[in-house]
Amino acid sequence: MADRDLAPSDVTPRYRYYVLAILIVVYTFNFIDRQILGILKDSIQKELALSDTEVGLMGGIAFAVLYSTLGIPIAWLADRKSRTWIMTSALTVWSAFTAACGLVSSFWGLFLMRMGVGVGEAGGVAPAYSLISDYFPPAQRARALAVYSFGIPIGMATGILAGGLIAAEVGWRTAFIVVGVFGLVLAPIFKLTVRDPQRGGFDRKAGAAPTPAAPFSAVIKTLLPKPSFWLLALGAASSSVCGYGVAFWLPTYLQRTHHLTLAETSWSYSAITFVGGLAGIWLGGALADRYGKASKRAYALVPATCFVIALPAFVLAMNSDSLPLALALIIIPTGLNLAWLGPVVAAVQHLVPSHMRSTASAMFLLVNNLVGIALGTYYFGWVSDLLKPSFGADSMRWAIMSGGAFYLVAVGLLFLASRKLDRDWVSTG
Repeated sequence: MADRDLAPSDVTPRYRYYVLAILIVVYTFNFIDRQILGILKDSIQKELALSDTEVGLMGGIAFAVLYSTLGIPIAWLADRKSRTWIMTSALTVWSAFTAACGLVSSFWGLFLMRMGVGVGEAGGVAPAYSLISDYFPPAQRARALAVYSFGIPIGMATGILAGGLIAAEVGWRTAFIVVGVFGLVLAPIFKLTVRDPQRGGFDRKAGAAPTPAAPFSAVIKTLLPKPSFWLLALGAASSSVCGYGVAFWLPTYLQRTHHLTLAETSWSYSAITFVGGLAGIWLGGALADRYGKASKRAYALVPATCFVIALPAFVLAMNSDSLPLALALIIIPTGLNLAWLGPVVAAVQHLVPSHMRSTASAMFLLVNNLVGIALGTYYFGWVSDLLKPSFGADSMRWAIMSGGAFYLVAVGLLFLASRKLDRDWVSTG
C-alpha cells in the first residue's frame, strides 16, 4: 500500500500520536528559526548599526512576503502530492537558510537570507494542518491542532533561550548556524518515519472513494461567499499583529526599560513564552471542542473572549515599573493571545471539503501572516523610532502598549464571524 493510501483503520493510536509528536518537533524548529532573530537582534543591531525600523523590516516583511504568498501554490501541490515530501523539502530549505544567516555581514545579506527562511517555511504549516485533519476524527481536531500549535511556544521559548545563551557566549552568528544544522538533521528522520494518510478518510462514508483535489479556482469559489472565513482570517491576523510584534520586540523592551542582560532576558522571556503559550493554546482548543459540540459559534467566541481578558493584563504589564509584576502579568496575554490557534484553525478546516483543506489553510495563513508578521514586526519598530525623541529608551514600552488596540479589532471581527459559522460549516459523513 502506498504511503498516501494509509487508511484510518490502518492507523494505530500509538502511531497517530507519534505523527502528531514529530509534527510538533518540526513546527518547533519552524518557530525557532522564525523567531530567533527576536532575541539576537540587539547584538545584530550593534554590529551592523541598524535602526529599529530596519530590524522590523528584516524580521517582518523579509520573512513574511514570500512565506505567505508561496504558501498557496505549495498548499495547492500538497492537496495533490505527498505532504511528507513537501514538508521534508521545506524543513531542509529553511534550516539551510537559517544557518546561512550566520555567514552574512550586511543588512541586505541578512535580509535575503531571511527571505530564504520564509521560502522554506512556506511549505511547513498548511500541509501539516491537512495531515493532522486526516489523522484525527472531527471531534478531536481542535485539540489535536491546538497540541500541534504547542510548537509555537516551545519553538519561541527554545529559540529565545538557546539563541540568547549561545549568542551571549560565542556570538549571534554561531546561534544561527547551530539551530540551522539541527533542522537539517531532523529532515530525513521526519521523511523516513511519517506516512501520508488517506485524504478525507474520516470525512466520508465508509467505502466511498476519495474526492480528487480541487482546482484553485474551485477553492476560491467555495471561500469567497463565506464571510466566516474572511472574518476569522482577519480577526486572527489582527491579534497576530500584536502577538508576533510583541514576541519580536519584548526582549528589547526588557533590556531597554528593565535593564536586563541578554542572558537574563533569554531566561525570563523563554519561561513566559513556554508556560503562557502552552496553557493558552491548550485552553483554546479544549474549550472549542467542548462548547463547539453545542454551537459552532464557540470556535470564534472562545478566542474573542480570551482577547477581552488579555487586554487589561497587557496594559497593566506595560505600565508596571516592577519587573517581577510585569513578567507575571505578561504571562496572561502571552497565553491568551495564542488561544485562537486551535479553534480558528479547526474551523477553517471545516469551512471547505477535505480535498481543499491545504489550499484553504494556505489562504488563511496568507492573510494572517501578511498582516500579522509583516505589519506587526515592522509596526512596533517604526513606532519606537517615531517616539524615541520624546521617550528615549522607553519608546519601546509605549510602542508595544499601542498595539493593544489590535486586540479590540480582533474581538469585533471574531464576534461577527461567530454569527456566520453555523451557516458556512461543511458537514462531514
